[in-house]
Amino acid sequence: MKRISAAVITAAAVFALAQPTTALAAGSAAWAAPSCARVTGDGAVTFTRDDGAHLTPTSVPLKPTSYTFGLVALDTPNTLLATRNSELQRSTDAGCTWNRIATLDTGLTHLTAAPGGRAFAWERNGGYLARVDGKKVTPLTAPTTAIMGLGTDRSRPGHLRLAGGDGTLYDSTDAGASWQPVGTPAFEAGTGVYTVAFDPADLDHAVAGGMVRGGAVTTDGGATWTASTGLTGAGSPANLFDAVVSPASSSVVYALGLDLAQATPGSPAEGRHLYRSSDGGRTFTKVVDDSAETKLTNGTLLAPSPVDPDVLYFEYGTYFQGYGTDLFRLDAATGKVTKTHNAYDGISAIAFNPAQPKVMYLGLEEVRVD
Repeated sequence: MKRISAAVITAAAVFALAQPTTALAAGSAAWAAPSCARVTGDGAVTFTRDDGAHLTPTSVPLKPTSYTFGLVALDTPNTLLATRNSELQRSTDAGCTWNRIATLDTGLTHLTAAPGGRAFAWERNGGYLARVDGKKVTPLTAPTTAIMGLGTDRSRPGHLRLAGGDGTLYDSTDAGASWQPVGTPAFEAGTGVYTVAFDPADLDHAVAGGMVRGGAVTTDGGATWTASTGLTGAGSPANLFDAVVSPASSSVVYALGLDLAQATPGSPAEGRHLYRSSDGGRTFTKVVDDSAETKLTNGTLLAPSPVDPDVLYFEYGTYFQGYGTDLFRLDAATGKVTKTHNAYDGISAIAFNPAQPKVMYLGLEEVRVD
């Protein structure tokens, strides 16, 4: 089957979140939609204009075994980066042509875009970290052996923050050359941390997901953390596997979790749910349950729309019995979930065209086992 991924303050805390914004990346006005009818490269990335109903064909089929975990659109016009296994690839024509520019020291690389046409490559739950400027890749020394999230400051080039395996945040003001710990860990000692999601509009705002402890949120750079509520009934334990802050509104957070009180075979959704918060991650409400129609795993990819805080894309894919991939679209305003299907084994990453966000770039998987 498809892989199964990897201090509390009072409830009266006041959340000073950034105001909702529909602003896209700097330089988006100079971006164009892709003009090609076929994507030239190794098949790792394609794009769709209609939520996945039609995928642009690639010049060659993607070879097994391939995962495209990293995929970002930069603020350099028409430039994207992607990682297929250990290869770093770049497109400078809005995703029509892809070329390999470097080989990285890990095959599980994620990417986070930064101002000035820069990006950072990092390994989730690992220590690999590098800065990408154009075609140049500069290895960096991470302050932790388990990076659980990385965020960049779009208003302050060179400023970024990452989270370690215990939820501690680390700050850099020199583009990752040096680091300083900030604040306190998100959870008490001994808690396993699955993820820390940074607000793309405000690095001081982050949401952490933990084992059994559920979620926690900070709006002051980790100085204080507030336990999230609504993930379970009556305060029972929960696992929060992933979270993402909407680029369209800092108040909206989507999360993937497991209500451990329901996590028994035969129970509704077996405890697995997608959640939405409208107060920055302080309180969550279930919006999608695991079911035969909307399949969720512990590693379900979450991709919020950059312009509509009510829209979230997520996916389910597997090579088993040649199933392929379902790409779902949630409209939280109506509760409606729609689905398109394709023959790929999975989608590992999603990015959006900065000028025309209806154009979605998909990082693809090919896992075929003979």
